[in-house]
Amino acid sequence: MITLLYKNTKISYTEQGKGTAVVLLHGFLENKTMWNDYVVAISKKNRVITIDLLGHGETECLGYVHSMEENADVVMAVLQHLKIRKIVFIGHSMGGYVALAFAELHPENVKGIVLLNSTSRADSEERKTNRDRAIKAVKQNYTAFVRMSIANLFSEKNRTILVDEIENVKTEALKTPLQGIVASLEGMKIRKDREVILHFATYPILLVLGKQDPVLIFEENVTQIENTTVKLHTLNDGHMSHIENRDKLMLVLLEFLKKV
Repeated sequence: MITLLYKNTKISYTEQGKGTAVVLLHGFLENKTMWNDYVVAISKKNRVITIDLLGHGETECLGYVHSMEENADVVMAVLQHLKIRKIVFIGHSMGGYVALAFAELHPENVKGIVLLNSTSRADSEERKTNRDRAIKAVKQNYTAFVRMSIANLFSEKNRTILVDEIENVKTEALKTPLQGIVASLEGMKIRKDREVILHFATYPILLVLGKQDPVLIFEENVTQIENTTVKLHTLNDGHMSHIENRDKLMLVLLEFLKKV
């Protein structure tokens, strides 16, 4: 782990390997450790950077709202520090939102994007209401909120099959401070719709969706790539493809990186 100061805030990241720079961005309530297995495989032929986003893992909080743009600026600060110009993003869920915010701000720096269990669309009114409910719930009972939120990300059958893995994810999630959770919920709630990027990007984009994702409904999310060159890869389970479909996803990611 290495740290960098950004606006007097400690940012934690790791770097491993040589070759094309690949930035792995975790989702909400996750941190850079979610990528451990993937770093080992991907860093054999690439330079892999993992970053703890604001208020997650070992990166400190920065104010009451962690917008996707502010997180994108954090990513840029790390890349400038490492003197890296062109990158491929693999972003899980909220990490995908940050990758798209970065792509809007710095299109010339992007070589490719994998949106993993993620979407280019802004929150619907219903989702915004749910974010507000989540903010209330986490303030009332932090532990119960975190534990339930994590369990709900897996497909129903995997909630009984992957008991140990889910416990591990909960343990990591419980390291996320309350302020980090609230600031991220606020940031996701106000994020812009960036579907236009899927239509006009000059680099390859891959969308990976879970057929039984309880958070991002498969049928709704497939429609965002109609009339685009974005490739779709469908996996059979829930929102946590990196755990639920680890081996298949590993092959899909390595294949994408070969072609970029």
